[in-house]
Amino acid sequence: MSMKTLVFAILCAALPAAAQNPISDGERFLYGLVKNNIIRSAEKVPDDVYAFKPAPEVKTFAQMLGHVADANYMFCAAVLGEKSPSPGVEKTMSSKDQIVPAVKAAFAYCDKAYEQMNDAEGVKIIKFFNRDMAKATVLGFNSFHTMEHYGNLVTYMRIKGIVPPSSEGR
Repeated sequence: MSMKTLVFAILCAALPAAAQNPISDGERFLYGLVKNNIIRSAEKVPDDVYAFKPAPEVKTFAQMLGHVADANYMFCAAVLGEKSPSPGVEKTMSSKDQIVPAVKAAFAYCDKAYEQMNDAEGVKIIKFFNRDMAKATVLGFNSFHTMEHYGNLVTYMRIKGIVPPSSEGR
């Protein structure tokens, strides 16, 4: 058997394995995108911007990141079948030195839920917000919620003249 034929056979054998979990693989991909943007934003923005809010009735930059962290714990604890271990980031932390590690810890907690998910597990129904939802739907909801607030953070950064991570050159 030639080397080309061997490589082709190996690739063909790997294709079904890669396609076995298209829903959970897709959820992990989307989660990874938003996770990266949130963490990079938290790291990039200077500490003095953490108290910034564009209007009196909205959250500060720090509170918005804290809200994302707390929500990550809530969504992923539900999928993991655990009680949320959130330390209440939004209400108890305000400086960059506090928020960056808290955001990273919240994503590390969520990583467990996304990493262990497969399509068979993803269709299992759990109670979330008093509704029956598939686990994969709850994880999708988490990514959607996080991306919604990344959009808020982008606005805050643009107002302060900071280029958001998703708009930086590659």
